[in-house]
Amino acid sequence: QVQLVESGGGLVQAGGSLRLSCAASGRILSVNDMGWYRQAPGKQRELVAAITSGGSPNYADSVKGRFTISRDNAKRTVFLQMNSLKPEDTAVYYCNARIRNMDFATRNYWGQGTQVTVSQ
Repeated sequence: QVQLVESGGGLVQAGGSLRLSCAASGRILSVNDMGWYRQAPGKQRELVAAITSGGSPNYADSVKGRFTISRDNAKRTVFLQMNSLKPEDTAVYYCNARIRNMDFATRNYWGQGTQVTVSQ
């Protein structure tokens, strides 16, 4: 089995920072693209940032200049550094990774989600 385990969410004041981490483990042959999505109450899940296995990032317009995605391929871990947080960044943040498992199947896997709350 493959698992994505997230950490780093919490409560922060507007203008503050948080760093999310997500580690992939289990029966993994290779990890391709990794990314972060978020879902606020009453809204659809949206892409926040993604990064290829080669390290090329892309960001939602709403977070450009404030969030930075990075990864450690040796540790199969992706990070999201979130600075200058705003109340509208409040959401459950989900890690996503496209993984080839040891059954030679490639599919998207999701973490359990971590709550980020930004107060005024």
